[in-house]
Amino acid sequence: MKYLVLAFVFAAGFAAAHLTGSIDAADPKPAGPSKANPPANPNIDMAGFLTGAQAAAKHRESHRLSEDDFLKMSKEEGVIVLDARSKEMYDLLHVKGAINLSFPNIDMVSLAKVLPDKKAKILIYCNNNFTPSDRKVDVRDNNSGVQQPATKREIADLVMRPKMAVTSLNLSTYVTLYNYGYTNVYELAPTVDPDKTKLELVSNKK
Repeated sequence: MKYLVLAFVFAAGFAAAHLTGSIDAADPKPAGPSKANPPANPNIDMAGFLTGAQAAAKHRESHRLSEDDFLKMSKEEGVIVLDARSKEMYDLLHVKGAINLSFPNIDMVSLAKVLPDKKAKILIYCNNNFTPSDRKVDVRDNNSGVQQPATKREIADLVMRPKMAVTSLNLSTYVTLYNYGYTNVYELAPTVDPDKTKLELVSNKK
């Protein structure tokens, strides 16, 4: 009887081990990342980007403007006001006189066409320069029921959606332009109320 019990235990253990092995084979664990070094990409330079960002940050400290100085400088001959937001948002509302070159489209070809003079004075601003209101926009067209912004404040609430402070478009744009050799770039520093700002905000939409 003793040997029969031992034989049963061994058989059960063998069956369990076999079953576990079958499950592992049917559902293998996902392979981890390869320990081999990934191939180098000469078109992507993280170290160079970080070095350029640090240099741009130091340069930017003396190139941030008050609302009054931004407005005054924007009226100087040859000065370019650049809006790097998407064309869709630019068309809905932007600083009057600003040109649009969406950040994803900034490259060597587009810069040569839109900003050929690297010495030109360039002024930049972004969504984070405009204070969002504390109310929700809920203006609706009587016929379609589709939300239709009616005032500049309401349009700004819809299109000037803020980014996290550390991901502000001004920062990305400043660093990128600096790395491309544009060192005469100035940034609007404060946040302004779209209803009260001295900057004229206009729309391309009819």
